[in-house]
Amino acid sequence: MGSTRRHSAEILADPIPGVPYEASLTLKLVLEYHGARFRGWAAQPGLRTVEQTLGDALGTLLGSVPSLSVAGRTDAGVHALGQVVSFSLDGEVEPGRLMRSLNGVLPHDVAVLSAEVAPAGFSARHDARSRTYRYSVLARAAPSPFLADRALWWPHSLDEAALHDCAAALAGTHDFTAFTPVQTEHVRFERDVLSAGWRRTGEVLEFRIEADTFMRHMVRVLVGTMLEAGAGRRSVQEFERLLQGAPRDSAGPTAAAHGLCLESVSY
Repeated sequence: MGSTRRHSAEILADPIPGVPYEASLTLKLVLEYHGARFRGWAAQPGLRTVEQTLGDALGTLLGSVPSLSVAGRTDAGVHALGQVVSFSLDGEVEPGRLMRSLNGVLPHDVAVLSAEVAPAGFSARHDARSRTYRYSVLARAAPSPFLADRALWWPHSLDEAALHDCAAALAGTHDFTAFTPVQTEHVRFERDVLSAGWRRTGEVLEFRIEADTFMRHMVRVLVGTMLEAGAGRRSVQEFERLLQGAPRDSAGPTAAAHGLCLESVSY
């Protein structure tokens, strides 16, 4: 109990410069985490998740665990460079102190990059205008010990022109029914893709896609299907037809989670 009071005093003490006192404040955090040892974002009994880990740290510092809103509910093994979380609490908190205190108690595979006061009612999830994901593919004959948990190893032949053509077809509004599991809670399968493309950096191919929202496994199934096109197992035209609401079994496999990273969120 004494430790909790000490931590709370450190981050609750002084007024925030330039910010008038509010009975309740909304805080916005930007997180970075390595997803290999997390069972995804959402708290689940008995499992190590990012939400549970962050909630425990906040509970240690604030004395209670706030309700968290998150921009993207990442799956087990998925990483993040710019995950956004928001929550409300009573009283004043100095964001810089909160960030430093959180990084002092969080484990090594998650960090708070920034903390700031957000407008009242701000929601990391509902106020997001778009999310950008990146999927990394190591395209070479030999695996890499250094990229083993951050990029999909692809030792097979690959037509990069086909990958680019598939990505070019994604821009705009399409029905992505083929790119999410059959058992789903989604009721709307159309998504607005703002940009999508492949880029090679040395031996790593990176697929980036920005859209208003994403369905479960959507990026990973897109990558698995595009890799089939790159390997000559389906044509670009077949890929394009999938964007018209084809069933899930018409698309390719779900690419491994460890190659995926939530890169940023726009508001």
